[in-house]
Amino acid sequence: MAALLLSRTARSSLIGLSLRRLSTTTTLHRPTPSSPPDAPPPPLPESPNPRTRTPLEKQFETWLQALKPGFNPSDVDEALRSQSDPDLALDIFRWTAQQRHYKHNHITYLTMIEIAVSGKRYRVAETLIDEVLAGACPASLPLFNTMIKFCCGRKFLFNRAFDIYKKMLKSEDAKPNLETYALLLNSLLRKFDKLNVCYVYLHAVRSLAKQMKASGVIPDTFVLNMIIKAYSKCLEEDEAIRVFREMGLYGCEPNGYTYSYLAKGMCEKGRVNQGLGFYREMRGKGLVPRGTTYLTLICSLAMERRFEDAIETAFDMLGNSMSPDLLTYKTLLEEMCRDGRGNDAFELLEGFRKRDSFMNEKTYNTLLNGLHFLNRDL
Repeated sequence: MAALLLSRTARSSLIGLSLRRLSTTTTLHRPTPSSPPDAPPPPLPESPNPRTRTPLEKQFETWLQALKPGFNPSDVDEALRSQSDPDLALDIFRWTAQQRHYKHNHITYLTMIEIAVSGKRYRVAETLIDEVLAGACPASLPLFNTMIKFCCGRKFLFNRAFDIYKKMLKSEDAKPNLETYALLLNSLLRKFDKLNVCYVYLHAVRSLAKQMKASGVIPDTFVLNMIIKAYSKCLEEDEAIRVFREMGLYGCEPNGYTYSYLAKGMCEKGRVNQGLGFYREMRGKGLVPRGTTYLTLICSLAMERRFEDAIETAFDMLGNSMSPDLLTYKTLLEEMCRDGRGNDAFELLEGFRKRDSFMNEKTYNTLLNGLHFLNRDL
């Protein structure tokens, strides 16, 4: 009963409070006799704490004021290049694109893409590239090459780079040049890590080479070396030699990379004598092979029992401040033992130890124990 009484009392109090509030509200909003019934309500007082604009908003407004009416792409390009903040640059780029009688050109798109990439706004760069491909601005060679360079550097945009290239082939103002082919070939060669995969991409390398010649683009040594490397990686050595023989037709001089790719590829193909010939030709010109070329050549010569040539090559490698790895040493020394030249192998190991400043005790002991074990069984 007490609880019920308390509940009724509380309810009455709440009803009374609500009625008093309603009465007060009605009194406040009832028009006074001195005020006309249709008078507008008094203006709201200004907020004592207006929202403070951010520095980015202030910078944006400053640049909008600097862009005088009738601004052109050159003015916008200057505004974009003056920004250290890529997000502010994008705001200016988007705002100007919405103004009447203005349209971005290939220069402003190129600048904005470069700003987005350098500022690591990769999604923004992708969106801008899509806009260009959709026809947002006229084509230009620097713009398209920049787009290809960005796509080649991103793992999941590899196919997009070739979409851009195909659009360039159909364009009148942005035909592919030597830089275009160098970017695409370099991107393809990064996929040649495994032998069974490289054949998939070799067709693309061959097609690019043919299209480059057909379009009248004259290759340089760098581009020809990439083509030679692609053929050598896939053990297409006859094709590699053909490109090598054509270098003089383009006024290109083979360098250390050219000979290294050929010598290594020949050895891997089993044509060791030709590989040794390219090695000697390059050394005769004062060119130094790559380390992997030395290792492949030494092992290939040792496997064919051409020990004098292998030893000479190994000491030449040491003379050029490069050191054979454990597998290369092991192949050479153990093949000598199997050929009945165990004593020569022990003497050669000591000679390597004196000349090779990179050989540590662990490597030396491993090789020495291997020779003792092998000679004991033989």
